[in-house]
Amino acid sequence: MKRKTAIFFYLLGGYVLLQFAWWAYHLIELTQLNVIEDVEVSRKVFMILGEGLVFFLIIMIGLWQIRKSSKKELKLAERQRNFLLSVTHELKTPLAANKLFLQTIRKRDFDLSQRNDLLDKAISENVRLENMIDNILNATRLEHQTIYLNRERFNLDELLLKIVERFEKVYQVKKIRTNIDSGLEVIGDMAMIETIVVNLIENAIKYAGKDADIHLSASKTDEVVKFAVEDNGPGVPVEIQTEIFDKFMRSGNEETRTKKGTGLGLYISREFAHLNKGEINYKNAQPKGAIFEVRLTK
Repeated sequence: MKRKTAIFFYLLGGYVLLQFAWWAYHLIELTQLNVIEDVEVSRKVFMILGEGLVFFLIIMIGLWQIRKSSKKELKLAERQRNFLLSVTHELKTPLAANKLFLQTIRKRDFDLSQRNDLLDKAISENVRLENMIDNILNATRLEHQTIYLNRERFNLDELLLKIVERFEKVYQVKKIRTNIDSGLEVIGDMAMIETIVVNLIENAIKYAGKDADIHLSASKTDEVVKFAVEDNGPGVPVEIQTEIFDKFMRSGNEETRTKKGTGLGLYISREFAHLNKGEINYKNAQPKGAIFEVRLTK
């Protein structure tokens, strides 16, 4: 039981005890009112009935709040279970792939081009593993509020182009279309902004595929700098669109899910955007796909 729920529960319990004691006192007093007018007796009866109604309403609200909190905690527990299953799988996959690549290079006599191709694939898996570990560490720091801003002035357009170049080289994805204005100067934590962009592009690749049409745009209007990642994948199901930025949130069951991931990327992106005085929003692309837009105040 969370601290907020526990405090509410104990306050409710204390109120119940006090009310019972108060009502007992008045009921005992009513039995001794033989010499008092009936009007006085009626007044006290109505007072007890009124307080009883208030007590009933508070009990109902308390039970509803406890039920709501319990459902929320059960859902979070299920997501944490899925997270542990996904992390176990996600850690094993790149390690097994890198082991296979290295064993293949060791056992066979490849030419330079073939060796470089295998090494590039090993580096790609290693980068993916590194990003996943960074996300887990960032989520832990956010939860314990031990992460701090390193605000600096930098050019967002230059950062975005470097990230795109890295994805095309290391991740070997199809060319990412860009529409980025120049001179997009912002003040914020560059590492956090980079994490947001990387998470959004990785999310697009994960759900739309490496050969998908991925578009990265960035512009500025008045005091706001915004950038967006758009893909032509299946998009986010309507029933979970309000929960996609929650921690550990992933659609489906981990035991049957085929998509990679831990359910931390969008949660971290939202928290990092807030820390940098910004916000992140989702909307459906047309005719299909997903658009994640980040707005930063200059």
